[in-house]
Amino acid sequence: MKALVTGGGGFLGRSIVEQLLARKVDVTSYSRGRYPKLIALGVQCLQGDLQETTTTEEACRNMDVVFHVAAKAGHWGPWGEYYRANVEGTANIISGCRKYHVPKLIYCSSPSVIFDNKPQEGVDESYPYPASYESPYPHTKAIGEKLVIQANGDELLTVILRPHLIIGPRDNHLLPSLLRVASRGTFPQVGDGRNKVDLTYVEDAARAHLLAADKLERGSPVAGSIYFISQDEPVVLWPWIRNLLSRLGYPPIRLHISHSMARSIGGLLEFIYNILRFGGEPRLTRFLASELSQSHWYDITRAKRDLGYLPQLNMDQVLELIIPAFMRNDLYQ
Repeated sequence: MKALVTGGGGFLGRSIVEQLLARKVDVTSYSRGRYPKLIALGVQCLQGDLQETTTTEEACRNMDVVFHVAAKAGHWGPWGEYYRANVEGTANIISGCRKYHVPKLIYCSSPSVIFDNKPQEGVDESYPYPASYESPYPHTKAIGEKLVIQANGDELLTVILRPHLIIGPRDNHLLPSLLRVASRGTFPQVGDGRNKVDLTYVEDAARAHLLAADKLERGSPVAGSIYFISQDEPVVLWPWIRNLLSRLGYPPIRLHISHSMARSIGGLLEFIYNILRFGGEPRLTRFLASELSQSHWYDITRAKRDLGYLPQLNMDQVLELIIPAFMRNDLYQ
């Protein structure tokens, strides 16, 4: 069996690669960067950009399955950058699968594609896309989802997974960003602190992708479907963050701002960044304010039923794995 993992050198991608290798699968990674540690594991590493049609299509040659994990993440930035990576890149992967007769495509998405600035508590995959978006990431990932759904057919079977807020010892994005803000001692609690949020352990997220590939067959309910993935144990976000910061020795959270105030500040910062063309991301945006202050956790019954997915660790066990890695500061070793 031969598998292509786009973004194989990234946080989730690397775990997928390692789990495939444990199954004795012949793995190729397609990424923009160079990853010597993957090469040392026996992974064929191809360098290229998803926006490059020919290079991306060629990466799909001779593959039995493609795990499309690579994406431009974040909550702020130029629309064009997100569109080229998350929409045009996905279209190129689909084109490569069709051109070289790859039978299976697993697409990694995000529950943020349905986030409509309202609390989402136990919603399932039937929840609709919103009429508009406040961030280019969920918007472009939603467009990518639609391309993948449309591509499903007898010659190319597709499935979409939506793991929520992936964390783990090698996290190089979500929790490190939180800790950078916390280290300044000005990290505010947004909202009343009672919102519940799903998190997903990276190894469970990776295992879900392999299960999806196993179950993706003609006539299976998995083909053309979408699945939420999480630890199935939503945490009350702000007490969870406070505990994490306390155990890592960071300053306690003292500042509180309301949901409406945070959205007003975020909107102002967005306006300033747009007018003055600042680089980087604003400390707060309207989308981020809503994500930090409202509940968003999801029903994974469908993944349990169709994929046989069950989280291997509870949230206490996940935290006990994360704390030592962050204390050693070896987040991506």
